[in-house]
Amino acid sequence: MTPWHEDDDFWQTVAPVLFGQARLDAAPAEVEQVIALLGIAPGAAVLDLGCGVGRHTIELARRGFRVTAVDRTASYLERAREAAAAEGIAIEFVQEDMRRFRRDAEFDAAINLYTTFGYFEDPDDDRHVADNICHSLKPGGGLVMELMGREIIKRIFHPRDWHRLDDGSIVLEERELAEDWSWISNTWTLLPNEGSRRELHLGHRLYAAKELKDLLLAAGFCSTQAYGGLDGAPYDNRARRLVVKAVR
Repeated sequence: MTPWHEDDDFWQTVAPVLFGQARLDAAPAEVEQVIALLGIAPGAAVLDLGCGVGRHTIELARRGFRVTAVDRTASYLERAREAAAAEGIAIEFVQEDMRRFRRDAEFDAAINLYTTFGYFEDPDDDRHVADNICHSLKPGGGLVMELMGREIIKRIFHPRDWHRLDDGSIVLEERELAEDWSWISNTWTLLPNEGSRRELHLGHRLYAAKELKDLLLAAGFCSTQAYGGLDGAPYDNRARRLVVKAVR
């Protein structure tokens, strides 16, 4: 059976869930925060690994960064290409699995945002991705990784809830945790205004801040720092997301 994260139909179906207008509108502010965390200037070469539909990619390119955007989903890359072409923005788009993408010492910075890490059941795959990112950076280059940390899940966990999409469709979300809190399994039931309901299954590894920092250090990064958001807030009991900055 094809893993959920390698299923093109899955990604096509969930695009309205992942990339509603509010999330697209948030990209400029998020990119501003990422630039501040990384301390990079226009002209720097940036890797957007797991770029999705390119909301951060395009904003970085608008600000003068040289961006290579990598994703495995062809439909997302095509949407990003069309958006970039409409603005006359030059971006390198690469369709590739993050377990395979690596360009030794090519980038000044890398970003991996919106929980685009930890999908693989084999932990060695995560370690391989971290190694790829580290070795794709120039010495002194920085990574910003942003996901939902285990500590936050423990504080806010709800086994089920629902929300409404921009078009009025409804998404029901059900969640189940592994006994050791290392993995979260999700079932999303999509109730569209028109057409049949869809039930989708996905899951990902839950990292505590120290675990993620240790993984990145083992991959070859020299230093790591955890934050509670892209704004650089502390990773404490009020943290909204787990953000780790790592420097090669």
